[in-house]
Amino acid sequence: MRLCFLVEEHYRHDGMPVEVIRQLVAWGHQVDVVRPGGSLLRMSEAVRAGSHDAWVLKTVSGGPGLPLLEAAAAVGLTTVNDVRSIRGVRDKALASAIGRSRGLPVPLTYAAARPELLTEIPESEYPLVVKPADGSSGRSVHLVPTPEHLAAMLPALAGEGMLIAQPYVHNSGIDLKVYCVGGELYATERRSPLHPDQGVRERHVPLPAEVAAIVDQVGAVYGLDLYGVDVLLGPDGPVVVDVNDFPSFRQVPDAAAKVARAVLELARTGSAVAAAAFVPGMGRTPQQAFGAGGPVAVASPVPSSPVPATAVPSTGVPVAAVAPAGVAASGRQGSGVSAGVPSSAAAGEGR
Repeated sequence: MRLCFLVEEHYRHDGMPVEVIRQLVAWGHQVDVVRPGGSLLRMSEAVRAGSHDAWVLKTVSGGPGLPLLEAAAAVGLTTVNDVRSIRGVRDKALASAIGRSRGLPVPLTYAAARPELLTEIPESEYPLVVKPADGSSGRSVHLVPTPEHLAAMLPALAGEGMLIAQPYVHNSGIDLKVYCVGGELYATERRSPLHPDQGVRERHVPLPAEVAAIVDQVGAVYGLDLYGVDVLLGPDGPVVVDVNDFPSFRQVPDAAAKVARAVLELARTGSAVAAAAFVPGMGRTPQQAFGAGGPVAVASPVPSSPVPATAVPSTGVPVAAVAPAGVAASGRQGSGVSAGVPSSAAAGEGR
């Protein structure tokens, strides 16, 4: 197969996607790498129909990569994830509206084009979490305890563009990050960026079945295949506070190979999850998560009453079939985006 990865400078040396690219090349596939933030692009050449089996995006929110991916989708190229799904979660105001309308436990969200508009939020909603609507990697996330604190912060927020604010969900100061790759869920816990004094080392944890059901539903609602979900265990149950397309997959065992297999499978078949999310009338096949007490149903929609919090082994919760390992190169020929594969992956060029 021939694949194109859009990789911005921020991730140029990051293990995700560099290790995925190396794995694909080692399996005999051709990978072209485009850095949309550091290259002059000839758009008509870059997005020629039939030039690649799939395009994969690994860029910061708000960067130049997403419009290029949308151009590729417009000429019929397969994208990973589906480009509509990526747009739906990268705009956090939009993601909140979609999630709440589809029954996900997402906090009430205020959006403001100018920081001073946030002062209209009722005092009863404080403390607030304020962050950019296109933020990523914990950038510029603020815990705002009172309206007076917000007023003092307004000058610092002036350059952040569209902002969102959500009532703070009281929690232990530990975030639960759940990754979905190759149809499996993996849970890790880590220190919250809002609680930097927490002495927590990132590690695997068992995944409660209630959270597994919600994370599976996140994929169905937004049409995502490869994604991560930040979950807080609040006083009223799990709350989804962020959704990321193509996250770091930190602590996922053999992550590079798992992600590479998932990319190949999506390049071959497209996204059934995205089709179910965006085509009216299409349902989603119920999945299963396997807990310590046996199989627990994970199906759409999110249960109205919580699923018993059965612990799920951190080795992964199977919720769909996993693609076979190491598929041989297809021998596909063609020209497209100029190759920019890291030197360690150059051996795969021309296959």
